[in-house]
Formats: sequence, structure tokens, C-alpha cells
Amino acid sequence: MATSSPSTPTTHADHLRRTMLEVRQKLFSLYSALIVAEQLTYEHVHGRVDSTNELLQLVLNDPWFTWLCPVLDLLLRIDQLLGDDAFDITYENVEHLVAEVRTLTRPSIEGDGFERAYYEALHRAPDVVLAHFQVTRALMVKAA
Repeated sequence: MATSSPSTPTTHADHLRRTMLEVRQKLFSLYSALIVAEQLTYEHVHGRVDSTNELLQLVLNDPWFTWLCPVLDLLLRIDQLLGDDAFDITYENVEHLVAEVRTLTRPSIEGDGFERAYYEALHRAPDVVLAHFQVTRALMVKAA
């Protein structure tokens, strides 16, 4: 019995890490789909974005893309948890971040800021709908 005890925390930590990696991957796919959807809308109004570098500068600096910041912020915090040995991947950390992903991915026609813009993106971009479904599915599996 003493031999199974040391492997249990590692197995639990590995499970938590896998959970966060999957949630992060799905959230990153959603973020990418949102950027593409916003790029298309931006280009319809302002003209073509000529390069990846120009798009990156727009995403980071143009008010048009500001509403996407909460997704990037959450991705960066997940990356910090996964990549920094100073942080333990605990059940509480994972639950907190998963709850934030759940809250963030709730669109609302009546909401302000992110909720409303997310709602609109879901209604104009099929790839955003698919990525949203993948995030939601990963969160459901996580809850099961």
C-alpha cells in the first residue's frame, strides 16, 4: 500500500494538468476563431489587413479588438499555471480557472462589453460557434 501512495498525487496532478491543457487548447482555438471573425468584420469596415504582423498590432492596440482581452488574459493565466514551477496545479486552481472559462463563454444579447460582442460573434461566424461548442464540451467532460 505504501507504493501506491506516492503515485496517487502524481496521477492526480497529471489529471489536473491534462484537464488544464485540454481547456487551454479549446480556449485558444476559440480565441483564434474570434480573432479571425473580428478580422473579417474589421476588414469589411476598414479595408484589408495586409499581414500577420499588422493583424497582431491591431489585436494588441486597436480598440476594435479590445473586447478580446479577457480571453487572452485567461489564456495567459492558464499558461502561467501550467508553465511556472512556482505554482502548484491544485484542484482549487483548476476549478477557479474552469469557472472563469465557463463565465467568460456565456454570451448575452443583453450584456455589455465581452458578453455582447461574444454573442454577436457567435451569430456571424460559424467557426466561432464550433469553437464555442468545443470549449463547452471540454467543460462538460471536466464537470463529469
